[in-house]
Amino acid sequence: MADTLNLIQPDPATSQHEAKETEIGSVFVSNYPPYSFWRADAVQAAHDALQAPPRPAYPLGLYLHIPFCRKRCKFCYFRVYTDKNSKDIQRYLDALAQEVEIYSALPAVQNRPLKFVYFGGGTPSYISAMHLKAVAERLQAAIPWSTAEEVTFECEPGTLSEPKLETIREIGVTRLSLGIENFSDYILEENGRAHLSEEIYRSLPWIKALQFDQLNIDLIAGMVGETWENWRDCVQRTIECDPDSVTIYQMELPFNTVYSQDYLHGQNGLHFADWELKRDWHAYAFEQLAHAGYEFSSAYTMVKRSKHSQFVYRNSVWQGCDMLGTGVASFSHMSGVHFQNAASWNDYLSQLEAQKLPLTRAFVTNEKERLTREMILQLKLGAINTSYFKQKFNANIISEFGEVFSALRQQGMLDYNQREVRLTEKGLLRVDLLLHQFYEPKYRNARYT
Repeated sequence: MADTLNLIQPDPATSQHEAKETEIGSVFVSNYPPYSFWRADAVQAAHDALQAPPRPAYPLGLYLHIPFCRKRCKFCYFRVYTDKNSKDIQRYLDALAQEVEIYSALPAVQNRPLKFVYFGGGTPSYISAMHLKAVAERLQAAIPWSTAEEVTFECEPGTLSEPKLETIREIGVTRLSLGIENFSDYILEENGRAHLSEEIYRSLPWIKALQFDQLNIDLIAGMVGETWENWRDCVQRTIECDPDSVTIYQMELPFNTVYSQDYLHGQNGLHFADWELKRDWHAYAFEQLAHAGYEFSSAYTMVKRSKHSQFVYRNSVWQGCDMLGTGVASFSHMSGVHFQNAASWNDYLSQLEAQKLPLTRAFVTNEKERLTREMILQLKLGAINTSYFKQKFNANIISEFGEVFSALRQQGMLDYNQREVRLTEKGLLRVDLLLHQFYEPKYRNARYT
């Protein structure tokens, strides 16, 4: 997954004394232990893991970071570039392919089938059909994905054409994730999105005609300018688009976003929806989707009941799979070792052009950290079975984390018994805020990245 910068974890006590306003910082949890504890002196451990045989029964996934965008959204905190020309893009894609080719020859990767592939960004659909077809051929020659259970491709509507979508389908993409975020042109423009609603509606018939296995639509609750009237309309328009799944995020303000920097430098007039309102919008969307024939899949996602769409990438990562995170600033996990690529354009490219993996920092996890990581990420599914952790880690999570579970039950966030832990609606809507309470003390109140 691509780099996020300068994010601060909330104090684990905040679920008891919740911040009402949306403050500068990050709440969303994508990994444990926090990235800020990864170190350059642990990189050799990553190389050692790659040179060793893989762990039995652990699936392998491939993440491909395509860091190009037409514009940088004002709330975006990912490693993206808006100033690269065709020659720059070709150079980057050559380096990306070189990286995958290097990995393909290593003992931890060689001849392993891929469970999933994920083209993330940035905007993968920004690159031309010619570039996409060429890089896909080279990537698949190194690590084929014809038998993968899922190949996901993130899209921005305004970058799509019918021929480009045909190419996306031809390279084996099964799950298309369309970053709509909102249907209001005013809100899209205010928040710096590159597309407008006309481009959404132009692309949808092409997508439907190509019959991708799954169409996911992303929305963001709490974009600047959002109102109840518009959010209701946005949810209704989403339902009318008839996607197979809908993913909803509550907008945050990490330090390196345009909005955060404007706010920190005293720009007046910026108004951000508070957390209570964003949760109300999130809950409303889930309620309306349920009425329209969708069912709960995670704290963020609803899927059609009639189709039961899976999200193989998500489920695999949350169950501790091995993953090669390729591309500038991307994160990987292999045999219990986390590691990250160079976070700058020149460093990433120069290392690969010298035929070296561009690893810059790493972290070797212990059994307790792997248990905690899987448990807190799987809590986002809304319910976890204790037997899974007993079988995989020989751990009783009710005993291991009983004090935190008890406190969260008293706050109305979840309920549990010896068989399962199940979040309430209240807990689901603020799940990322709760997860820090399970952290070991040394990882609390630290920089996230």
